[in-house]
Amino acid sequence: MASVKQFQVTFDCAEPERVARFWCEVLGYVVPQPPEGYATWADAERSLPAEERGSWSACVDPSGVGPRLFFQRVPEGKVVKNRVHLDVRAGTGLVAEERLATLEAECARLVALGAVRVRLLPADDDNESCIVMQDVEGNEFCLD
Repeated sequence: MASVKQFQVTFDCAEPERVARFWCEVLGYVVPQPPEGYATWADAERSLPAEERGSWSACVDPSGVGPRLFFQRVPEGKVVKNRVHLDVRAGTGLVAEERLATLEAECARLVALGAVRVRLLPADDDNESCIVMQDVEGNEFCLD
């Protein structure tokens, strides 16, 4: 039997630090500590060549359970649809009006952080409601 592997989710983006800080707020993640020998990330950045500064960022689950998210600067912009789609489980176990109220409250919180609400997918015979959103660079995700 194969062993379970840890994984990292990588985002291509224009502004890695901005996108990382957004996802920290969404998920309750934190920016990891700077490398050994540096008091701050700004100190570590100053040690890099100018063209490498701000080229990446990351965020991690402070409990160590969830995957690490890595954000790397790429020269091209988002063309159509992102290839990775995260479902943020904000309403797990809730149904009907209680679920929708929870999703709406989380949507409002994220819009205040710079997210964009795209549309509500209302409950049907097979699925509960979810809200399609976009992060600060237009990558689509769902509040589920």
